[in-house]
Amino acid sequence: MALIVQKFGGTSVANAERIFNVANRVIETYDSDNDVVVVVSAQGDTTDDLIEKAKEINPRASKREMDVLLSTGEQQSMALLAMAIEKLGRPVISLAAWQVGLATDSNYSNARIKRVMGNRIQTELDKHKIVIVAGFQGINKFDDVTTLGRGGSDTSAVALAAALGAELCQIFTDVRGVYTADPRIVPNAKQLTDISFDEMLELASLGANVLHNRSVEVARKYNVNLEVLSSLEKAPGTVVKEVNSVEKMLVRGVARDNDVARISLVNLDNTPGKAFQVFGLLAKHKINVDVIIQSIGRGGKKDISFTVPLGSLDTVLDVLEKNRELIGAEHIDHTENISKVSIVGVGMASNTGVAATMFEALYDAGININMISTSEIKISVLIDKRDAERAVRAIHDKFNLGD
Repeated sequence: MALIVQKFGGTSVANAERIFNVANRVIETYDSDNDVVVVVSAQGDTTDDLIEKAKEINPRASKREMDVLLSTGEQQSMALLAMAIEKLGRPVISLAAWQVGLATDSNYSNARIKRVMGNRIQTELDKHKIVIVAGFQGINKFDDVTTLGRGGSDTSAVALAAALGAELCQIFTDVRGVYTADPRIVPNAKQLTDISFDEMLELASLGANVLHNRSVEVARKYNVNLEVLSSLEKAPGTVVKEVNSVEKMLVRGVARDNDVARISLVNLDNTPGKAFQVFGLLAKHKINVDVIIQSIGRGGKKDISFTVPLGSLDTVLDVLEKNRELIGAEHIDHTENISKVSIVGVGMASNTGVAATMFEALYDAGININMISTSEIKISVLIDKRDAERAVRAIHDKFNLGD
């Protein structure tokens, strides 16, 4: 008997018909002599609706109270799915994260999992029950509910799979698997049969909304067998694994991220330690910084530009303005009208001309590049947001990634 963890996203449980579809998929796995733990997200647009309700009451509500509110979406889904499975005649129980001992730190709205107890789940599995767990949430040392950030249910599922020693963790979504680009933007995007953890982590971090990036980190660390597949149709998915050997492609995918803001600190003193001063300050406020460019100093001054998640922009600007005298910036400029477009592939590390090909694609499309960031397996550019989808298509075509 194998233990299989299955995660179903919000679109998969969006209404009664889809909940019963999920129930039947779960029962099919259960009836094949498997133990099954299911992790669910909130239905459809529930989380967005709850955020709007909160704004009507208090636009500046504390992150703690927002976590209390948003965690209710997943609890609705787990109970409704349990009811459907119950109606179909299988033993089932739904459990909130605090009941299964999913402990996190106290970083409300973006908590990280510290440990998973798993005793309660094992007790219910020993009774041969299907166990439904609310994703996206945990509990901290103060017994407060915390949430793991957007897409956090993926991380819940992988963490449970790792803690319970599951043979397989399946992430069900509204697409068949991982594609070379978002098929909604690039109609001829190709589904990948497999992808390495490193490539998937980069794509997830760069805006490919298939897997939560922290879920990939956990899967890689604990070598969880991970598969992405469709909940709406029975078709082969994409296997995420340590070494990719099935498809040898120079570039594996193109990703777009509109959740980006660029900040420029203008005319800083060109002295040692200035970058540490700026980014040390942001680190204290738990701000994730991505692309960073520092200009060559002239006249004793220099500029530093960097990107942050759009949702962090107000916090970053507030921190920088309050510390402007300490930092010594003459101006603090920012823009939200940008997108980050990236290519990813482990094959890029040992091949020349990849960057040139990407830049040629953008040149041919008449798209200007504002900033560039590279690593061994990725190249990212910042461009005008209105050009983002066109850029993805141009780059995808240039590397012949489509079917």
